[in-house]
Amino acid sequence: MASSNSWFYWALLSAVFAALTAIFAKIGIQGVNSDLATLIRTAIIIVVLSLFVVTTGKWTNPLALSGKTWLFLVLSGLATGASWVCYFRALKIGEAFKVAPVDKLSIVFVAVFAVAFLGERPSLREWSGIAMIAGGVLLLALKR
Repeated sequence: MASSNSWFYWALLSAVFAALTAIFAKIGIQGVNSDLATLIRTAIIIVVLSLFVVTTGKWTNPLALSGKTWLFLVLSGLATGASWVCYFRALKIGEAFKVAPVDKLSIVFVAVFAVAFLGERPSLREWSGIAMIAGGVLLLALKR
């Protein structure tokens, strides 16, 4: 999977695992505080990723990273944590098939932020797809 399209396969696997995350989390948070559930999930991720990094020989000294790298990894971690807390709270009180698509509105925000902060320029076709995602989220979120 070293081709220029290998990102697609990883992104597709990410979507499958994200879907399973919603289903497993919705079942798992019954009878437990959503913040505690998020903490448990995070602890499991730390253990699994630590084992993965060490056993694959990818461990390097994190203190050797640049200040800019640390800043943006910390900001990314804070954003991830906030996203997970909000996601689990939404799953606790809402239906998974409604919560997950609204969460994926992040796709629209990523496009807007990528244009604003990264200088990326989606094509008209790509903007059309992004607009359809936004429309689909609204369609699912609006009351009948």
